[in-house]
Amino acid sequence: METLTHDVVIVGAGIAGLRAAIAAAEASRRIDVAVISKLYPVRSHSVCAQGGTAAVLRDEDSYDLHAWDTVKGSDFLADQDIVEFFVKQTPKSIITLEHWGCPWSRTDDGKINQRPFGGHSFPRACFAADMTGFHEMHTLYGKATAYNNITFYDEWFVTSLILEDNVAIGLTALELKAGEMYAFRAKSIIMATGGYARIYEFTTFSHTSTGDGMAIAYQAGVPLKDMEFVQFHPTGLIPSGILITGGARGEGGHLINAKGERFMKDYAPEKMELAPRDIISRAETTEIQEGRGIEGPYGSYIALDLRHLGDEKINERLPLIRDVAIKLGGVDPVKELVPIRPAAHYSMGGVHANIKTETPVQGLYAAGECSCLNVHGANRLGTNSTSDCLVFGAVAGEEAAKHAFSSSLRKLPQERILAEEGRVFDGILGREGDERVPAIRDAMRCIMSENAWIFRKGDELNKAVKEIRTLKERFKNIRVEDKSRSFNTGLVAALQLDFTLDLAEVTIAGALARTESRGAHSRLDHPKRDDENWLKHTLAYYTREGPRLEYTPVAITRWSPATRVY
Repeated sequence: METLTHDVVIVGAGIAGLRAAIAAAEASRRIDVAVISKLYPVRSHSVCAQGGTAAVLRDEDSYDLHAWDTVKGSDFLADQDIVEFFVKQTPKSIITLEHWGCPWSRTDDGKINQRPFGGHSFPRACFAADMTGFHEMHTLYGKATAYNNITFYDEWFVTSLILEDNVAIGLTALELKAGEMYAFRAKSIIMATGGYARIYEFTTFSHTSTGDGMAIAYQAGVPLKDMEFVQFHPTGLIPSGILITGGARGEGGHLINAKGERFMKDYAPEKMELAPRDIISRAETTEIQEGRGIEGPYGSYIALDLRHLGDEKINERLPLIRDVAIKLGGVDPVKELVPIRPAAHYSMGGVHANIKTETPVQGLYAAGECSCLNVHGANRLGTNSTSDCLVFGAVAGEEAAKHAFSSSLRKLPQERILAEEGRVFDGILGREGDERVPAIRDAMRCIMSENAWIFRKGDELNKAVKEIRTLKERFKNIRVEDKSRSFNTGLVAALQLDFTLDLAEVTIAGALARTESRGAHSRLDHPKRDDENWLKHTLAYYTREGPRLEYTPVAITRWSPATRVY
């Protein structure tokens, strides 16, 4: 197997990965940076971000207000020292992207425009119409390609991480075009592979969002943190699940039940449709379960009403939403109600990392949604995610470059490399069992959607963890029909299923153990938040028998836990 060598290797080419690459490349032109992506970079899921990127840009706003909104939105599980650092860095990220050419929407006097967003007490969501992630991604990719010390490995699939003496020294990857395995040797490695909401049936996520970096790190022995906290976005378009941005509500959209009522008055009377996502998703689910949903061919749903905004405003501020609603929902929001219901959207959990994006493994960093730095706690506020990717992508790149300068390359253990090649080609591609990947994948998504959705109960979670472990046993008896190696999408699907089964198991295990309701984690059998016993983060470590859970305290600097009302 051929070995490729770089100083810094970044896995993932979304907003966090590209920002990390630029930061590492700018640290020194002598730093050799590689970006590995299973996609062409601008097809990364980050392009699907729509509504905006949060930052304090107005005199009437403040860092303290943004930090308080974030801490309160997190249901007090965010580490407050990291939140305070985060909110002070976000304006710099916005201005930097502006200088690099990001076409932010503007006010009449030429300032970067900002819109209201759920859970924020000031309109601080900077936006580029409703295609914010798309424009941020193209800006970052254009900038990254200008550096001659960044090498892109597009359509390469990373399969494993190589550690030695608790130091990250390399990884293995499958070059999809030829179907050949390679080893990468590096001084620093950054995981920036995004989230894993594809473990659910109804989701806003791209089909390629399978949490690879989380699972690779976990299987190598790196702990995952707070994986029980999965965010459900209130407005997934029916029937596809495609995201209808919270910016639609930020621009004045209403949520309507079968009676034509704006029902959020009963759940968040002050914020209404601009309450945090966890509160709105529970409200919508309650309306549907109690018979006030609108009946349609795909079951009960809630309606998003944009009609009162008018043709001109919708076409200016929400052009993509109108296009998506017409083409994929069969409705024109200028004239008709948009059918929506909650969809799996974001993982607050991820690879355990600190304020410098350092993991417990030397030389290994994590940024973006695949990481858990404790910015978002139990519930992320809308538009804080792309800010997170920009801020901590830059931090990861800078820190990885510093580490690379002070480190030397290690020789990769050949037995480990050959073992991984055997696992992929003999153990997965070469199996001749009677199980099929799509069947197991669909069963996993059904289990998660039925038993680990918005409202959870102990008996259902117990059932789910047993069923997921049964699927893991079935996976050992799969057969990939296509035995060729070139662009073998069946093999990629099998590798991704292996990852997502582990992530589903960790999610359920954390949810079962946490006997309280906090943020996006809502236990019907434990309906109250329990700060005395559960004001702490979950750490999950890989074992053959399933995840081993430990806990670590929440960092509280200024804001003590309080009743969370909107």
